[in-house]
Amino acid sequence: MQELAESVTRNGVLHPALLLPHDAKEGHYYYIAGHRRGLACEKAGLADIPAIVKDISMDEATILMVDSNLQQREELLHSEKAWAYRMKLDALKRQGNRTDLTCYQVGNKLNGQKSLDIIANDVADSRNQVYRYIRLTYLIFELADRVDNRQMAFSPAVEISYLSIQEQRDLLKIMERDMVSPSLEQASALKRASQNGDLDYELTHMIMKQEKPNQLSLKLSSDAQKRVYAYFPEDATPQDVEKGILEALEMRKRTLQRKHQQTR
Repeated sequence: MQELAESVTRNGVLHPALLLPHDAKEGHYYYIAGHRRGLACEKAGLADIPAIVKDISMDEATILMVDSNLQQREELLHSEKAWAYRMKLDALKRQGNRTDLTCYQVGNKLNGQKSLDIIANDVADSRNQVYRYIRLTYLIFELADRVDNRQMAFSPAVEISYLSIQEQRDLLKIMERDMVSPSLEQASALKRASQNGDLDYELTHMIMKQEKPNQLSLKLSSDAQKRVYAYFPEDATPQDVEKGILEALEMRKRTLQRKHQQTR
């Protein structure tokens, strides 16, 4: 924000904000896009911001807002992208016919196109990946936060999103107590048990106790896990993490050996 305010001071606002009338007679508007630019202007001591007023519906404004954020923000948390996609999906559905999330067909206002296809056409993610992101909005906050902090992998999180709220809370208790995170196989097993009506706390505990092949067995605190995973790409496997840690330790060992030799 400080950098943006300094840029506004030097160069002004390069792109006008988009506004939606709220009470135009009183000079009240909703931001569709440009909220951060408006805050930067205030921080820079500027009383005005160039803006374009769009007299459109709330659903159209929502779609514009989501598209603007997805295009202008380079780094989004998984949960931010998930809720952006869901907001746009819901707005598209209201423009067409209401449907369940598992049925993608929308009405004549969208010319028979499918809502997820419309979203996927505007972003880098595929239709299936957009749907997987939207599933994350069904996670309880604590689990969604773990995905954002890379303490739970994306694919297992999608499977966990099919669990009920109570089932997710049971899983969270076990994850916190044992300092573990479900593998994709475990998450799929939890989902199957939930869909069969068999999942309870004890079964969740049994599934989470199952040995996970090729998983890093070293247990770290939540803060330490966050710091370690920050050094790896999002699609890193447990083997990648293990290899990276061992390589870093080997480099540290050689560095200490050189320092020891220099002091002799």
